[in-house]
Amino acid sequence: MRPDRFVVAALAVLVCSVSPAMSQSQPPSLPNAAPWDQAFLPPAPAWDGASKALLRDASDPWATAFEADPAHDFSPNYVDTRAWFDRLDQASGLIRIEQFGISPEGRPIYAVIASKDGATFDPAKPVLMIQAGIHPGEIDGKDAGMMLLRDIAFYGKDALLDRVNLILIPILSVDGHERSGPYSRPNQRGPRIQGWRNTATNQNLNRDYLKLDQAEMRAVRGLILKYRPDLYVDVHVTDGMDYQYDVTYGFNGENGTFSRSPNASAWLDATFKPAMNAALEAEGHIPGELVFGQDDDDPKAGLNDGGLGERFSNGWGAAAHVPTILIENHSLKPHEQRVLGAYVFIEEALRLLADQGAALRAATERDKALRPAEIPANFEQEDTPSSTRTFKGIRYDMVDSAASGRKEIRWLGQPDPEPWALPYYSSQPTLTLNRPAAYWVPGYRSDIIERLKAHGIEMETMAAPRTVGVSMLRLIDPKLATRANEGHIQTSVETVEVEPRDWIFPAGSVRVSTDQPLGDIVVLLLEPQSSESFFAWGMFPEVLSRVEYIEPYAIAPLADRMLAAEPALKAEFEAKLAAEPDFAADPHARLAWFYERTPFYDDRYLLYPVARED
Repeated sequence: MRPDRFVVAALAVLVCSVSPAMSQSQPPSLPNAAPWDQAFLPPAPAWDGASKALLRDASDPWATAFEADPAHDFSPNYVDTRAWFDRLDQASGLIRIEQFGISPEGRPIYAVIASKDGATFDPAKPVLMIQAGIHPGEIDGKDAGMMLLRDIAFYGKDALLDRVNLILIPILSVDGHERSGPYSRPNQRGPRIQGWRNTATNQNLNRDYLKLDQAEMRAVRGLILKYRPDLYVDVHVTDGMDYQYDVTYGFNGENGTFSRSPNASAWLDATFKPAMNAALEAEGHIPGELVFGQDDDDPKAGLNDGGLGERFSNGWGAAAHVPTILIENHSLKPHEQRVLGAYVFIEEALRLLADQGAALRAATERDKALRPAEIPANFEQEDTPSSTRTFKGIRYDMVDSAASGRKEIRWLGQPDPEPWALPYYSSQPTLTLNRPAAYWVPGYRSDIIERLKAHGIEMETMAAPRTVGVSMLRLIDPKLATRANEGHIQTSVETVEVEPRDWIFPAGSVRVSTDQPLGDIVVLLLEPQSSESFFAWGMFPEVLSRVEYIEPYAIAPLADRMLAAEPALKAEFEAKLAAEPDFAADPHARLAWFYERTPFYDDRYLLYPVARED
């Protein structure tokens, strides 16, 4: 049988064995059709952590589907998850469900709120928000949250809510969660039925924190603005190299590196991280800093921070002054181990906020008052390592592969007793943006205005046309990307020229001051050179189109008259001819050069319509 037919046949057998059970409330049986049982993954080190005591027996009426599964390798679907939470809501006065959005396919997006305050939070209490399922295959936070909320409601942990409130988003990308099956994440060990990484509109929500394209992200931003969490935890499962750590997590500004919220980052470094690591280790977990391998083919080539951009939750959180932790549980650890690690993490975060939340809130307020004159942007990985990290690695061999025709990594599942000393590559800014007093957005760009409002950015709206003295930006040689990214054709520009203008802004235009807590985000969104800006995401294509042209029979005599009448222009032209042979040999380029210097040329070509008030 041809290999492609074998694959199709094997897949068909496996899908038939799994699909009927997927529609049931009970977890499906493990498929038996090798090699699709993920036997190709490296072995997992043996683990018997103390946190296993958190599991309740399948006979318990409040056992979750994850706990009821004999292998602890199952996560329930959207309908069954919601039914379980509805039952918990009805049975406990501590739990309530709040819908805060609708997905593109029409599914309610909801949060589960645990509080002793009733419908209105005590403003003195810190708020912890846990978000699961922004990537639905990485669903550990949902199963851990179900267990912990159950234990708060019925099994003696209600004191956790005495001095703090909890908001759990069990599934953010609800449509991706329901595009589920056994083939979503081949590099991850369980759960055996997993959701799909992207949404119904094929978008990666963890690239949408700043541009706010998607309904899911606008909804969660609204929820954050409503409840103002003191700590926001985004729960993922990582890919990449094997290592000993099972719970890795990080935040912008860790270890004293740059952060747009330096005071909150210092609190996370000095107070949160040591206590969290101790709690995880006490329960048998191995916490580690959030790092990524430098070279997939060479595990010892080094580590990097994975990028600090504001399109990600941790980068956005630092810019928005919402203390944010990104958890990346290790994909090669069993689902059970990862879920229990997430449970310990959430519980300890509640305890820490109860005891130390006032200090974090004070640090955040100091960050909100910052108004840096210069804003670093466009972070890229440095070329040379800045430090060396001690790393708990897993032993591996390099094995000949008939498929690839070279040696490939074969992880052995055995902790290396000798810590690795690895070079660490951090991210550095490649651009510094000056902070203007304000920006002016024309009223006809209501789409941009609405995105700014969705962020919670303050602005003044013009009831009538207004003429304003502003600085307009002329874009020099912008470049279009050659392929789409997240539904956009991105645009980049390295150089701009500032042109003072008296500009008429129509009714509905807005003045957006940078003297506000979200002022850094305003700059990052509205400066076209920012790689996180609306312009960079291709949302101003109209400025790239030139209107009106001139025929050679008209520009040639006009250009000759210009040469004769303007000695300085003639000198500039002759210098360009001498310096650029290609230009000198191109009659159309030569005439175009003169056209650009006439008043007939389109004055708004490459003129960015968002103005700066300096």
